[in-house]
Amino acid sequence: MLISQNWLHGVLGEHNPGWTVSSEELDSGFVRVGFETEGYEPLPEITGPVVIGRVKEIEELTEFKKPIRYCQVDVGDANGTGELQGIICGARNFDEGSLVPVSLPGAELPGGFKIAARETYGHISNGMICSAAELGLTAKSEGIITLDESFAEYIGQDALPLLGGADTVFDVNVTPDRGYALSMRGLGREIASAFNLKFVDSVGEVSQASGSLIDIDLREETKAIRFGLRKVTGIDPKAQSPFWMQRILMLAGQRPVNLATDVTNYVMLYLGQPMHAFDANKVAGNLVVRNAQAGENFETLDHVNRELFAEDVVICDDNGIQSLAGVMGGTTSEISDDTTDVYFEAATWDPITVARTSRRHKLSSEASRRFERGVDPAIVEYSLDLACELLVQYGGGHVEDARTLVGEVPEAKVVALDASKPSRYAGVEYSNDTIVARLEEVGCSVAAFDEGKAFD
Repeated sequence: MLISQNWLHGVLGEHNPGWTVSSEELDSGFVRVGFETEGYEPLPEITGPVVIGRVKEIEELTEFKKPIRYCQVDVGDANGTGELQGIICGARNFDEGSLVPVSLPGAELPGGFKIAARETYGHISNGMICSAAELGLTAKSEGIITLDESFAEYIGQDALPLLGGADTVFDVNVTPDRGYALSMRGLGREIASAFNLKFVDSVGEVSQASGSLIDIDLREETKAIRFGLRKVTGIDPKAQSPFWMQRILMLAGQRPVNLATDVTNYVMLYLGQPMHAFDANKVAGNLVVRNAQAGENFETLDHVNRELFAEDVVICDDNGIQSLAGVMGGTTSEISDDTTDVYFEAATWDPITVARTSRRHKLSSEASRRFERGVDPAIVEYSLDLACELLVQYGGGHVEDARTLVGEVPEAKVVALDASKPSRYAGVEYSNDTIVARLEEVGCSVAAFDEGKAFD
């Protein structure tokens, strides 16, 4: 799993003020709690002026083979004059009034790309309006970075710390038996243990819901454990994900797509619960979760038409199959530029079923990687709540009071542990207090039930 050191510092630092470690120390911390890393890489260095600017005017240059724009950008006093900065840009994903990062002459971007005033397309371009790729946050990006109005007060100021600053990305090797660690929740708990920090579980109280949205026929043949659904209506279809969220996704190897989809991917990275967003207006009637019929066809989001097997699990509405459960959604009800109403789905699928489906179709996804290693069934409701909260916060709209939820959380297992066993096995003397503390660090509830013994 790819994870940003700054994000980890931020999450753990919330309850451990001032805590910080070097990349080398963090790498050693991962090893102490049983994780190897495939390495870690700092973000490429950027020097010189990169500031926040606002696009004031756009002139469309139509005499060239490809669309080109000559933009007048307010960069405050960063250019020494306070006058608008003329910049050539080919991107189309911004408008007059957009807030953007601007590299001014004298800046050097990743790859040794030096910014200077130069004549191009018949104009002098005094800088560059930057994309995420040009700032070293991702290998490829479509369009330039556009920022929300909270950045307006920083026009002309250094953009790099405002966009997250210097950072290091770790590639943590998560073994199949530790699927919980494919999340900030899981890795954060482990790193808290490695550095003796206070850990507060990010999964909190679940909101109250009244009634059911639609009926869910969750068939026993699927071996699914839980299935939950919530609905948000009236969102702004043009609303974009906040840059902090896009940054987390990009540094984790994910491509920002649209607000609703980005929210599901963020919740997956944060809590470990894969989710799916449906355009609610493209879902007809109730949902049936069943095994596929051999030979059925279904087009997944990667635009591949797949012939299904009888062992595959699918989510269907009155129109047909909408999702290949635990692996990938379909094109029929995907989020579009016109989506205003969203169904969020969170479920707990059978790990073996998902693993076999993924291999049959040669389709490994971020969702399937987590489901086939096991996902905590107790976080379905909270994941839905968090997704709804984020969507409304950044996209407007209203969360419907109802929630559809099928299936129960399995009862917690009670495991008897001879308190002398850790010392005997490790060859190191551990006190009962240490044993209890370590068990509680990984989320166990512990109580003594006989002299010298404990259970979780």
